[in-house]
Amino acid sequence: MKGLEEAKALYEAQGREMIRSLFPEYEGRIAAGLAGHGSECFGFDDALSRDHDFEPGFCLWLTDADDLAIGARLAHACRELFPPSVRERSAMGEKKLGVRRTSDFYRRYTGCSGAPETLEHWLSLPSWALAEATNGEVWRDDLGEFSAIRETLLHGMPEDVRRKKIAARAAEMAQAGQYNYARCLAHGEPGAAQLALTEFVRSACSMVFLLNRAHAPYYKWIFRAMERLEKLAELKDALEFLLVGENDSALKEGVIEDICAQIIRELQHQQLSDSRSDYLEAHACEVQERIESRTLRAMHLMEG
Repeated sequence: MKGLEEAKALYEAQGREMIRSLFPEYEGRIAAGLAGHGSECFGFDDALSRDHDFEPGFCLWLTDADDLAIGARLAHACRELFPPSVRERSAMGEKKLGVRRTSDFYRRYTGCSGAPETLEHWLSLPSWALAEATNGEVWRDDLGEFSAIRETLLHGMPEDVRRKKIAARAAEMAQAGQYNYARCLAHGEPGAAQLALTEFVRSACSMVFLLNRAHAPYYKWIFRAMERLEKLAELKDALEFLLVGENDSALKEGVIEDICAQIIRELQHQQLSDSRSDYLEAHACEVQERIESRTLRAMHLMEG
């Protein structure tokens, strides 16, 4: 059973009744679910995942005022339900289960108590942070505060911010894949060529998520997450091939161009670019020109 399924089963079997019996006046004010840091929150966990930073349990999110009123008592009651089973806590591991303020949960990912309010703030947030803030499941949230912020982070990125990020990714793909990969090889620098290839794949993965209006997770889960996307998910195999396939530079240059061609078609389909060029930098400029915010439009093409 996946960690997310275990968490929900524990909540349904014991957590819900614990809240009802011990905190009946707050039952409709406590949000419950599992989200945040860890492969189990994405549904990517397996047996190997449990060798570190894994704990059975769920999350309960409170308003600041409710946390002051019942937070300590609710946390103690939760600990009685969660069997201790962490085998090893890594240096980057963090305790995420049990009771937390809604504001603290989102501050971990956005730097504020909720969703960003400015274009610049949205632009500054890494995609992995937004992915972690919106993964997992929320099983109950009668009050709606936690879910309202979650919905904004999931679907509320301003279009100008998305376009700025898309323009930057297109410019990076052009520079790293369509230009520098072959030039590094011609200069007799295979290590630099491999770095260029890696940068191309990284930027292309990010581009695919942006074109799906989705948040790309931490790099080690990005290919698995790509399989769930509606658009361009088929690029996963080609992108993986560039990293681990046979060392045939001519073949890989062809794969790079094929990937870029598919990205360009989607840019045109979403009316982000009218350019007929097969070089992605031209499309990056087109996308940037369609940004309404003068501040974002004036930024360096590769910024974002």
